[in-house]
Amino acid sequence: MNKKIIILSGGFDPVHKGHVRMFKAASEYGDVVVGANSDDWLIRKKGKFFMPFLERKEILESIQYIDSVLAFDDSDDSACQLIKDVKSHYGHDVELYFGNGGDRTNETTPEIEYCEKNNIGLIWDLGGGKIQSSSDLLNNYEND
Repeated sequence: MNKKIIILSGGFDPVHKGHVRMFKAASEYGDVVVGANSDDWLIRKKGKFFMPFLERKEILESIQYIDSVLAFDDSDDSACQLIKDVKSHYGHDVELYFGNGGDRTNETTPEIEYCEKNNIGLIWDLGGGKIQSSSDLLNNYEND
């Protein structure tokens, strides 16, 4: 049987228990490859970043459910390049899946079209519903 790889992406700024639950759930499907969005992406999305990329990457690499953490070109505000990079690296000898946590939907997932055209499975609601928000954590801290 082919090796299975689950690709996840996100800002993870900061990592919280909802992310860890998503990583754990993904690991039950296969090897977990995480793409951490760039600092520039976080600035475009939130106006700033809390932790720089290399710090987020180091923390993610220490999580037992994650097999690999990658940087990728997210200048189009999607993880399509990450998916292409993983597909190119592993070739046709693997089953690829793109996983999403509890707050992602068809409307908020621009990667769907690429995945469907390239026979990459989609896995939704990894780790259960939205449990926590990195933005809410930081806002609560700043407002205390």
